[in-house]
Amino acid sequence: MAKKSGHFQTSHGTICADNSIQLKESVMPQAATAAFDDTDLTLRLAAHGMGLTFESLPRETIEVARHCLIDWLGVTLAGSREPLAEIMRAEALEEGGASQATILGGGAMTSVIQAALVNGATGHALDYDDVNLTMIGHPTAAVAPAILALAEKNGLGGKALLTALVTGIETECRVGAMMNEAHYNAGWHATGTVGSFGAAAGAASLLGLDAEACARALGIAGTQAAGLKAMFGTMCKPFHAGKAASNGLYAAMLSSRGFESRTDVLECEQGFADTQTTDYDPAAAMDQLGTKFHTPNVLFKYHAACYGTHAVIEAAASLKRAHNIDPANVEKIEIGVRDTLLKMCNIQEPVTGLEGKFSMRFTAAMALLGENTGLIANYNEIKVQEAEIVNLRDRIKVVNNKDMGKAEAAMSISMKDGSVHQIRTDVETPDSDLDRQWSRLSAKFLDMAGPVIGDAKAARVVELVAGLENAADLNEVTALCKG
Repeated sequence: MAKKSGHFQTSHGTICADNSIQLKESVMPQAATAAFDDTDLTLRLAAHGMGLTFESLPRETIEVARHCLIDWLGVTLAGSREPLAEIMRAEALEEGGASQATILGGGAMTSVIQAALVNGATGHALDYDDVNLTMIGHPTAAVAPAILALAEKNGLGGKALLTALVTGIETECRVGAMMNEAHYNAGWHATGTVGSFGAAAGAASLLGLDAEACARALGIAGTQAAGLKAMFGTMCKPFHAGKAASNGLYAAMLSSRGFESRTDVLECEQGFADTQTTDYDPAAAMDQLGTKFHTPNVLFKYHAACYGTHAVIEAAASLKRAHNIDPANVEKIEIGVRDTLLKMCNIQEPVTGLEGKFSMRFTAAMALLGENTGLIANYNEIKVQEAEIVNLRDRIKVVNNKDMGKAEAAMSISMKDGSVHQIRTDVETPDSDLDRQWSRLSAKFLDMAGPVIGDAKAARVVELVAGLENAADLNEVTALCKG
């Protein structure tokens, strides 16, 4: 295995044995400019990730990573009852393989690669998992299934897992920042593409790879990175998360055995950025590297739909409460969002529950009618075609508003009596009260996991994750979540 070892020379300076970087004066951190020197960018990101330790991480970052894990475990267990999960589980078990890692909620074990694939897709099946707007995707969906499977196989503990989770999230967020919205707007699903790098970096952390080996893993992951937004509203969207997890994990495992790849996949000609974005910003990938963390900016869902609909849902619910709006008296509704959301979650007339999760018109109508948007069971083929919902939905128009932020919506409701109610809602800011957030996510986990593994087991998982850094291994967590 290519373990953390000696010094490694790059054109930017020296990557030391502890994966710290001694930069030449000419390439010290600089402000974002068009002339930013991206030489060795992949290696520098790899060195940063491989240099992270549990002790070096800010407490806030560790706590939010813990929140990411409990949330992902919950949505994965709930998602294990979805048709997608049943199909993928059946295929994995028929194919067979060494019993190395648990299929969560599946009552079985399989190889680490298959476990990462199935758990990755299952965790994203309900589209109820966390998001990060820098990445423009779902950060935990690709990283957690890869590192949990590997940690279980190798008997690693809680500190290693949390460190690897942060490493993966930080890596994919910096790659996402580098790619900008142009990557997403071109039709790439960042959870599948950018998430592959996060999974590779997280797995590389657990394997103890050095910077060069991690950079090779990123190269192997990059050549597999895929995911088309055209697949939103189908089983293929969560499949992207599963493939990102399994591809990234496989990349790190291959690299640990000496598999060769370029070590500059992110910045090289015909590499990832060169082929998949028209707005490459390498300075964003390097911005405050070592002092700025993106994990604390992870946003969690309390509505069981695409996060792009959440500002719309909150706007509708707020106006309903403030003005006691009777949907029967609504003349028309106009919703303004930025162009990115029009390409993300604007299915006009959803036919399936999955399509409903990607329809601002449907979710806004649900909220105005007082339906529970956090209830998974409310997203089905019957609900999306209910006459009352469809009637209100068809009075809603979604338009482009360039003034809106990444997770912002402006709503204007015109009533039949001539009155107009307006609001502008932004859901881009994470909760600053981490105790409150843990409480909300623990309750969400119990709701998600209880029906699958039982309330007592679910409560025990919450206890274990709350003190995960004290766990010598993950055996009890995975056993409880086996189902």
